[in-house]
Amino acid sequence: VCDMYCNGGADTEKWADAQAGRYIGIDASASAVSSDDRELWENKWKPFTTEFIELNPSADDFEARLQEKGIQADIVCCMQNLQLCFESEEHAKKLLNNVSSLLKPGGYFFGIIPDSSTIWTKYQKNVEASHNKGLKVVPNSIRSDNYTITFEIEEEKYELNFCIYVRLNRFAILRLRHYIQMV
Repeated sequence: VCDMYCNGGADTEKWADAQAGRYIGIDASASAVSSDDRELWENKWKPFTTEFIELNPSADDFEARLQEKGIQADIVCCMQNLQLCFESEEHAKKLLNNVSSLLKPGGYFFGIIPDSSTIWTKYQKNVEASHNKGLKVVPNSIRSDNYTITFEIEEEKYELNFCIYVRLNRFAILRLRHYIQMV
């Protein structure tokens, strides 16, 4: 398993439960792959070998930098910060090239990106429910058993930020679809 934007191996226990044979954590932040994190992992019971590498999945050239290590994986994942890879077409292309260079033939890539449309719809329903109950305070969060998303109380500022966020995501997805069709 190769975990991009690994955040110091925050998900290693999940991969232990999945009985991974090897874990490769890649992160752009030096603090995310620090020697303290490596030492902490080495001191734990570890069911698989680990390696932490400091590279940026959407900016660095993995093929050139990892060729001598011969790193390939059955699974490449990005469970955090995948949305950052779509800030530009160049970043999206670099990410896809890096995933391609890491995956073994027949391997899988998966990741998580927040769905801004779902978040916005849930927030609107929450606000509407508050108005229907006659509450004078507008809720500033939505939550479930797995997450809590808190918004800034200033609606005007929030709407502007949200609209920009939605447009960037739609642009990035359209550009990615275009890129995939070209490849």
